Amino acid sequence: MHKKLEIIGVTKRYTLTNGSKFTAVQNASFSVEGGEFVSIVGASGCGKSTLLRLIAGLDSEYEGRILLQNTPVKGTSLSRGIVFQDHRLLPWLSLKDNISIALLNAKKSAEEKERIVKEHISLVGLEGFEKSYPHQLSGGMAQRAAIARALVNQPTILLLDEPLGALDAITKMRLQEELQRIWRVEGVSMILVTHDVEEAIFLSGKIIVINAKPGRIAAEISVDLPEPRDRAGAEFGAVRRKVFEAMNDNALIHENIDNYFI
Repeated sequence: MHKKLEIIGVTKRYTLTNGSKFTAVQNASFSVEGGEFVSIVGASGCGKSTLLRLIAGLDSEYEGRILLQNTPVKGTSLSRGIVFQDHRLLPWLSLKDNISIALLNAKKSAEEKERIVKEHISLVGLEGFEKSYPHQLSGGMAQRAAIARALVNQPTILLLDEPLGALDAITKMRLQEELQRIWRVEGVSMILVTHDVEEAIFLSGKIIVINAKPGRIAAEISVDLPEPRDRAGAEFGAVRRKVFEAMNDNALIHENIDNYFI
């Protein structure tokens, strides 16, 4: 059963070393329907990753409510998988063992764990690399392995904290297509944090735009584009303009929109 995630009036403040308070996220509210792909975009330091950490349960000190199917989110849970920009694979383990370790405490038989790991290695297109170590993998392959590891416990929601941010442009585009395919196959809700507006439009059904100081939601933009999405199309460009306008950055609008089709 798909489960709805609700973020209701969430505010996160930090105490600085001088004793003053810094508001990273202010009064954020939005929802994610079961099976929906939502992106959170904004400039660096606007509170995107802070918000994702709260949803993941990595930080419990905040105001407001975070509900999953009407139940408060408390602490980390296998129902909320997370993938970071750094793949965080253990260098002394093979690819297969790095994925298997996520099932260490799962109440499943050895045979069932073996099947699940094999299925997810296939899902991310890494058959034949089961015995490879992280240093033998490309950046894109390592991120695929990290995604497989996050999915083996069949989470309700997969949280993605700029997982493609460190990749070159061509690899990033290929992985965006792979991520979209995986989302369709798995049917899991995905929340992507990114500063790449084009990436958000290509992948998402909805984009949450956050402005900084303090981090607050500036807009919630529906992305209703035909598939496959054409990055150079006029409709894609129109959504892009909406996002940049919500970010209140006229320089970005002129630089990236007016010259978009040149």
